[in-house]
Amino acid sequence: MTEFEKIVIGKTSIPALIITVILMIVIPAGCFLCWRRKHKQQTNISYLIAGAIGFILSARVLEFGVHYFCILADNPVSRFINGNTWAFVLYGTMMAGVFEECGRHIVFKYIMKKNRTRENAVLYGIGHGGIEILAVILPAMILYLVIAILFSKGNVEEAMNQLKITEETSASALPSVQAAAAFDYGMMAANVLERLLAISLHIGLTVIVFYGAVNAKKVFLPLAILLHMLMDTFPALYQRGAVPLWAVEAWAAFWTMITGFIAAGLYRKMEERLMR
Repeated sequence: MTEFEKIVIGKTSIPALIITVILMIVIPAGCFLCWRRKHKQQTNISYLIAGAIGFILSARVLEFGVHYFCILADNPVSRFINGNTWAFVLYGTMMAGVFEECGRHIVFKYIMKKNRTRENAVLYGIGHGGIEILAVILPAMILYLVIAILFSKGNVEEAMNQLKITEETSASALPSVQAAAAFDYGMMAANVLERLLAISLHIGLTVIVFYGAVNAKKVFLPLAILLHMLMDTFPALYQRGAVPLWAVEAWAAFWTMITGFIAAGLYRKMEERLMR
């Protein structure tokens, strides 16, 4: 019996995944619609689009390019980083902080020079955090749902054929199948909480970077980078199996609150009129 034949889809896996997929769409859409409805006169859709594009370019193109050399490719640098937990954590958190926050700074400083309202800063953050959900998290949840449905039918060979799992790819595919089988309401709650914290963090960091960019105060960019790095520390440790999931969620909630507190203070300082 192969490892795939031992997999049993939990009774709650499919309904929990369906709800998760729906909520991964509702969270960014709900944030946008609520904010846009409340601040229609002070916001411009271009900031939402800029936030989405900014994330894709900074995190999924430029940062991933560095990751390919430093993490995925086989070379002395990647072997050192992957073989040392603290090097892995420092590298991962620094790359995420530098690329995403510098990306925001460049957009606000040099590209988005019109309609510089504090409300648009929040809209940018929604675009940044929202596209991360829609482009990164949602496809993974949909894949898990498809896996769970196919394997729930009981024909393992047919499920593997439909998923294009071959003997060569079985080792890399097994963790995803096991994760889909074990997905339950607890995992659903953890994923939803994580995304709510993440989009809140992105909004807070965006306001901080925006304030520094439009007021020519250089200290706020490194502050945002540091907060981003601190936020990502426990998730990186979790990837190495060093901390439990509950600790990651607690850590994320703490730094999201700290970031939100700082961002709220800066938001109140900014005038409602267009910032020149």
